[in-house]
Amino acid sequence: MPSRRIVPAVAFLALALVVLALVGRVREESVTGTAHVIDGDSLVVNGREMRLKGLDAPESRQTCRVAGKDMPCGREASFALRRWLQRGPVTCIGHETDRYGRLLVACRVAGQDVGADLVRNGHAVDTGAYPREEAFARGDGRGVWAGEFERPEDWRRRHRAEMPPRP
Repeated sequence: MPSRRIVPAVAFLALALVVLALVGRVREESVTGTAHVIDGDSLVVNGREMRLKGLDAPESRQTCRVAGKDMPCGREASFALRRWLQRGPVTCIGHETDRYGRLLVACRVAGQDVGADLVRNGHAVDTGAYPREEAFARGDGRGVWAGEFERPEDWRRRHRAEMPPRP
């Protein structure tokens, strides 16, 4: 009777898949504390440098054009992040690092997703985690979407020679 041999084989295979999934999981790191801002998408919590995952904020020296005038959208992004971090302790969770060794994280203050708010208000663009928030900001003309801007990645590429090297 083939079914008597199939049941144990399927059970063994299922158990093996569960064990592999558990062994292959990368442990997430959670950091909670008072934070300070590096720029619009980077912060330090308890001495650990981190970058918000799933978004990209204008660089500190980057400007945008709104109603024919240059606006300091990079500084505005930094101020927006700073306002969030002044509300209380931040909890950041992540498991990946970027090429600079920064922990890539999602952060919350008082239970609210900081990255979602930055993108929703046009202080950052979506890079995969916040498409609905970016669509809202675009549709409402918020932040960088109020005028003309260069995507932060493109701005960095054009200004790479002027930027100080990262440690």
